[in-house]
Amino acid sequence: MRLRTPLALLGAALLVLVGPPLLNTGDGSDTGGKIPGLRFMVPNTPGGGYDITARTAAKNAEDADLTHDIEVFNLPGAGGTVGLARLVSEHGNGKLAMSMGLGVVGAVHANKAPKTLADTTPIARLTEEQDIVVVSKDSPYKTIQELVEAWKKNPGKLSVGGGSSPGGPDHLAPMLMAKAAGISPKSVNYVPYDGGGELLASILGNKVGFGVSGVSEYLDQIKSGELRLLAVTGPKRVPGLDAPTLREAGIDTEFTNWRGIVAPPGLSETEREKLVNLIEKLHASDEWKKSLEKNGWTDAFLAGEDFGEFLDEQNERVETVLKELGL
Repeated sequence: MRLRTPLALLGAALLVLVGPPLLNTGDGSDTGGKIPGLRFMVPNTPGGGYDITARTAAKNAEDADLTHDIEVFNLPGAGGTVGLARLVSEHGNGKLAMSMGLGVVGAVHANKAPKTLADTTPIARLTEEQDIVVVSKDSPYKTIQELVEAWKKNPGKLSVGGGSSPGGPDHLAPMLMAKAAGISPKSVNYVPYDGGGELLASILGNKVGFGVSGVSEYLDQIKSGELRLLAVTGPKRVPGLDAPTLREAGIDTEFTNWRGIVAPPGLSETEREKLVNLIEKLHASDEWKKSLEKNGWTDAFLAGEDFGEFLDEQNERVETVLKELGL
């Protein structure tokens, strides 16, 4: 399956869209190379990784005077596939883009969604970041080793919450973690939430034994002491955070997530190029570079058809990992 076509991004006003379809408001023409009236869809609830990425990118683009009048809105549901279906239905709309990532790839598989990322126009991959393993401040588990020992004794009882559907990053990370710890992935009690915002309340309320999410989503709660950070899932520690990698803790696996932007199908080459150029300028801006550092994101920029090829590879990767885990 080959993904071709662009996307756009950004916004700063929250709005849950339920009404009539988004209209193609023009041929992508703009003033001074900008794209006025650009709308950036977030396919899950406020407070999650896609939401933070979209709103950060929107603000940075406006602060850098790359565009103006950007609107960010949330259209949650089914791990991002409701938003994906809406995006695909906006054929030829050069003023709409969607924040997305590995979670949407997984949700397409988990929900057997009729529309896939192959039906979109790839614009760019923006970031890569580690997942984190967290518990509430009241949790009895002080270290990742204590958590894993309790998990081994009763994997069905000690539930893990994630902000993505099965097949998404917050699902794959604990499943790979379980396998490395000698726990059958099929025995894991995984509770999916539609984004990190929904998951947070359950972790704080001890409705799940522990949570797995992106590092940037819970930085404030970790720093305030509301959440206890036990481990990071990537190859190295996150600067400024006092937590070991899984491998340092004796769990021989690692995992990283990524996020990007796609646009509706059927864009003209001019519209596609305008969106890609906008994101390339955003990527080069000082504002975006500061946001990468602040949020603990790794720069993983990949634009246009190269991003489309990457999406093909990620689709195959998710399918392969789910089969290997017996899921």
